[in-house]
Amino acid sequence: MISLRLKTIASFVETSDRLIDIGCDHAYLAIHLLKNHLCQKVLATDIHEKALMCAKKNIEKEHLENKISLILSDGLEKIDQKNWDTVVMAGMGTNTILHILNNIQKKYIKKIIIQSNHDLYTLRRKMPNYGYYLEREEVVFEKKHYYVIGVYNLKKSKLSSRELLFGLYNLKNKEYYSYLKKELEKINCKISYINLKEKFSVLRKLYLLKKYL
Repeated sequence: MISLRLKTIASFVETSDRLIDIGCDHAYLAIHLLKNHLCQKVLATDIHEKALMCAKKNIEKEHLENKISLILSDGLEKIDQKNWDTVVMAGMGTNTILHILNNIQKKYIKKIIIQSNHDLYTLRRKMPNYGYYLEREEVVFEKKHYYVIGVYNLKKSKLSSRELLFGLYNLKNKEYYSYLKKELEKINCKISYINLKEKFSVLRKLYLLKKYL
């Protein structure tokens, strides 16, 4: 059974997409997409050989070895991108994602679907440096954790300070915004009044977040 996180990522994929899944792990996303005819083809990659071997076994179990390609690669390093137009990067940190993007070829890759484990502010702020802009976001709650999944494309747009911090407003994400508010309030209670700069930063975030609640 595919997780809600991966199912949400899959919902951003279109049937015409030719997709590279970076850090594919067990290849559950690739298998789900091809079994349900949700995209044209998938290249599943991972930097770890053991993970790729596990992915290979799962793919063979579903008899999809002729539809899903596998490659051992550090991000996009060994990939000929001209045969693909969509990239998925999920379950890794922002620094790793930005490192991988140093090898992105914008003339081929038109859409990037990202689920970063942390520092979403830096991710949203730096993505335009690579030529990609946030189109939409979805937040899912699974196994006591919130996952923020964003879709970036080549259409230029500018995010406000509030959007950089908390993402594009989505009425369905009210519970997530409430969670962020509680976390910020906890931090605010612990900050010493001497540390005025940090306190001001938290209070500013609380002020900006209020309009989402």
